[in-house]
Amino acid sequence: MFYLVVAAALAMGYGTVNAIIGLVLSVISYGVINAVITRHAIATGLSVAQFSQVLFGKTGAALATLIFSATAIYYSVFEGSVMAVALQHYFPAIGLHAAFLLVVCYSVLLIFGNAMRWLDKLNGVLLPFYLLGLVAAVAMAIAEYGYSPAWLAMAPAGGPVEHGWWNCFTYFMGVWVLMMYTWDYARFGRQEDSNYHARFNFGMPFYAVAFLLNGLVGIFLAATIPTEGGLSEVSVVLAIIKLMGLGGLLFVWISQTRINTGNFFLAATNMQAFFAHLGLARVPYVVWALLSGVVVYLLMLLDVFSYILQALAYQSIFIVGWVAITLAHILFSRTAQYCLDGLPAFRARGLFAWFVSASVGIALHISGNADLATSSAPAAFLVAFVGYLAVPVLFRRALPQGDLG
Repeated sequence: MFYLVVAAALAMGYGTVNAIIGLVLSVISYGVINAVITRHAIATGLSVAQFSQVLFGKTGAALATLIFSATAIYYSVFEGSVMAVALQHYFPAIGLHAAFLLVVCYSVLLIFGNAMRWLDKLNGVLLPFYLLGLVAAVAMAIAEYGYSPAWLAMAPAGGPVEHGWWNCFTYFMGVWVLMMYTWDYARFGRQEDSNYHARFNFGMPFYAVAFLLNGLVGIFLAATIPTEGGLSEVSVVLAIIKLMGLGGLLFVWISQTRINTGNFFLAATNMQAFFAHLGLARVPYVVWALLSGVVVYLLMLLDVFSYILQALAYQSIFIVGWVAITLAHILFSRTAQYCLDGLPAFRARGLFAWFVSASVGIALHISGNADLATSSAPAAFLVAFVGYLAVPVLFRRALPQGDLG
């Protein structure tokens, strides 16, 4: 639902053509970067938390796991709320808070050990039903409201926006956390399947469906189905349920279950990794899974949607920096084998590049200039990438070799 609505919002804000250009560029960039990340994750077998120790040191890596866990929790709140609102809308007798609790409980149950063994099979089974749901939503919208090519010519009310395609592209940099998701899932792949995973499973074909196909459907539905109170994730969901009835509810359940199991799982595993740095390594995974569910439920009750997007915007700057440093390390490193036992607590090279890039990105984001704010994530990426490569040259005499990495 997130990708349907984001694409529709971008089309309304910048025009359909600009939105589609931004989507295509996102598919290409995600595919290229994830191809590099996937191969290295499979070769090393390390998690995001473990590989971050290589970049930032054993203690310094804690920040990466904290940001990753917090971002996954935020997305769990988003997607879980969508399912709860849809459930409460179709069954009014169920209170919204009860619907929140129901969604959180079954989501947490799905990420326990035994459930994770068949979760990949569940998602494989659900995928064709999700695609059928997309087709059904489009077909029923046309049958109910007719077809008009006007959705291809949507434009902002104030007229064309200069460099609108760039705005659309950079917006999707805000969800580069998916590259962390890619790493944590790809590491389970077999070496002989590395090329397949890099090219298809986590490559451009995947994002052509996740971004482009969903985006086109979202733009069409937003332009075709009348919604009350303006466009929002919830309004589009309610419009689908209104159009498709129980089938619409099942469609929403399928889409949200597929993504939210991943959100909850990565929130719990990275929470576990973060608190292991604080001396809680012996606390079992089940505790962190339950704690993740409690945090998600409480955030749902607090109605955080008014500020959660800003929180995600700041987090995305740190995540873009992590991706840039990861790419720089992989592309210019001569090994895929690492010994974690001998790593220092902090690695100045990675931490310096990361914090400088984050500072630049945040400064641009809060500058008050729309063009500079739009460039905050790309600027953070460039500074992190170049900075990671430049630190050994600039500070080799000032810093110990072990700290430089």
